Amino acid sequence: MAMAMRLPAISRAVTEVASSPVGLRQLFCSNASKFSFLSPQAETQTPARPQAEPSTNLFVSGLSKRTTSEGLRTAFAQFGEVADAKVVTDRVSGYSKGFGFVRYTTLEDSAKGIAGMDGKFLDGWVIFAEYARPREQMPSYQPQNNMSRPPYYGNR
Repeated sequence: MAMAMRLPAISRAVTEVASSPVGLRQLFCSNASKFSFLSPQAETQTPARPQAEPSTNLFVSGLSKRTTSEGLRTAFAQFGEVADAKVVTDRVSGYSKGFGFVRYTTLEDSAKGIAGMDGKFLDGWVIFAEYARPREQMPSYQPQNNMSRPPYYGNR
């Protein structure tokens, strides 16, 4: 009987605490005072990535593993004349690595391609299109002490 009398009081307290986002955090998180889950953007502003120069070559990311170069070409061909479309694939499995490149014939077509396909669905995945950046030059290798192998530069 005493438990039945406490139940409405407990549920009322929980709804009062849960009515505010801070209250939910205090209810479910033991270290709620350390972390703020409400607005991580307000705490730290990440610097924006520098935009690439406009070119006819587009970098497309977020591709499905099943996306092919022909499928990429047909999706982007709606917005202009595509000169080349290439999905980068894994050597072993042959599946997409999740990104690719589309080259248009004109700058106007490439701008339309970005506007038309950035943030859209392709093969069930949201893709992102932007101007491609030029490939960074790797440092030239000059062997020293008769070393026969170049140094390991990591995953580049």
